[in-house]
Amino acid sequence: MTVPTISPVPARRLIGVGVGPGDPELITVKAVRALEAADAILVPATEESGDGPGRAERIVQAACPDAATRIVRVPFSMADKAGVSPRRRQAWLTSARAAVDAFTDGAATVAFATVGDPSVYSTFSYLAAHVVEQLPDVEVEVIPGITAMQALAAASRTPLVEGQEVLALVPVTAGLDRLREALAMADSTVAYKGGRRLPEVAELLRGEERDAVMGVDVSLPNQRLVRLSDLADGESAPYFSTVLAPPSRATTGGRL
Repeated sequence: MTVPTISPVPARRLIGVGVGPGDPELITVKAVRALEAADAILVPATEESGDGPGRAERIVQAACPDAATRIVRVPFSMADKAGVSPRRRQAWLTSARAAVDAFTDGAATVAFATVGDPSVYSTFSYLAAHVVEQLPDVEVEVIPGITAMQALAAASRTPLVEGQEVLALVPVTAGLDRLREALAMADSTVAYKGGRRLPEVAELLRGEERDAVMGVDVSLPNQRLVRLSDLADGESAPYFSTVLAPPSRATTGGRL
């Protein structure tokens, strides 16, 4: 008697895909392949994007023109800057529900496209945790992407770190004291999420005698790079601005 062969059920995968800082040419080959193969592509939709595509969606559309019919917008609010607010928790649950619904409808692979890198201040880790709670068999994968600090370093021709230098990354939403601590501990310091508090950040960095550079929309045609010493008094910037404060480097190779 011949025993029928039972085909294994293909594993379901949830992939966090880093799509880089903005320029579609800075998305990795692996990320493009994952997006092209995904059955559903979740993208964040925030207050800033309104009814139109957000930055992550625009990158996906440019890098994968055939992905339009597989894109699912998931609402995220950027109004809450710290803490686990009811609105923020609801956004995680809503995004997880979108992924679970896609799997329920037969998707084998669901991708979540995130600007920058999925492991750096991204909502992907929260989304993935809620999905795995509901679907324990889902395999989670992360595809890294180029971060804003890397893009700013390249655009401004400012090395992030050299030789034995130490690098610190600080969200300004954690408070200026944390930024001050990082400046004291590290050689190069990068500040994220500080646009609205830019006057305070600039004042702090000037006091530390740091020749810092700020980048907005880095890698895009409308990118803006400016030395903090050239900012007008009281000038602010968008929430997603990046500030890079390197150490003083007097000689080539002096930090080796």
